[in-house]
Amino acid sequence: MSRRFRGESHHKVDTKGRVSIPASFRRVLEAGDPNWKNGDNPELVIVYGDHRRNYLECYTMEAIEEVDAKIDRMPRGSMQRKALQRLFHGQSFPTTVDETGRLVLPAKLRNKIELDGEAFFIAAGDTFQIWKPETYETEEEAWQQELPDDVDPLSFLDGDMEI
Repeated sequence: MSRRFRGESHHKVDTKGRVSIPASFRRVLEAGDPNWKNGDNPELVIVYGDHRRNYLECYTMEAIEEVDAKIDRMPRGSMQRKALQRLFHGQSFPTTVDETGRLVLPAKLRNKIELDGEAFFIAAGDTFQIWKPETYETEEEAWQQELPDDVDPLSFLDGDMEI
């Protein structure tokens, strides 16, 4: 099993769309890139999706290859395969981390999630997400209201409880 992304942080975004990636996230990107060698810049894929998605999801090369393999096993021409191909192949942006540990986010991606000035990074296991901080706060607040106060999320690990 590959390394996992963990944690969250805020980072400045400059006028050219450059944003530093948390150092621990860079180590996971390196470990998840089969072609990476010391001194190289790790590759990743940013999936931005359609109008329903208000964040950017960043995949290691190993994670995106796993997704691609699942899509390849689906029946050609099926609606599910077409939808996933559009999302993961069409609505995505392959890129590399630069020499200083930054991502350069094109204007199209920044505009899509209304990103300016600051980005919020949050780990999601084998991916990490980039959000406009205010959007994330709103989404997180809504999620917290969906989760009943008397539910301990640890109970989900054993599969004993559904919401």
